[in-house]
Amino acid sequence: MPFWLTAAAEITCLAFEAQQVIALRTMKIAAGRTAARTEVVRMITEKASAGAEAVAVLTMGGSGQKVIRRYRTHVRSNRRRLTR
Repeated sequence: MPFWLTAAAEITCLAFEAQQVIALRTMKIAAGRTAARTEVVRMITEKASAGAEAVAVLTMGGSGQKVIRRYRTHVRSNRRRLTR
C-alpha cells in the first residue's frame, strides 16, 4: 500500500475515533459535578502532554505517521475509559 494511502487511512480513523471521544466527553462535562471538572483537567493535561510527546518524536527524527499512531493509542484509551 502506498505511503500516502496508509497515512490517509490512519488520519481518517483518528478523526472518527476523536469525534467519538469528543461526544463522550461532552456528555460527561454536561452532566456536571466533580466528574466533569476532573474530565476538563484531564483533557487539558492530555493535550499538553500529547503535544510535547509529538514534538519529541519529530525532533528525534520520527515521522508524522508515528505521531498519528501514538495519538490513536491515546484516543482509543480515552474511548475505553469513557465507555465503562
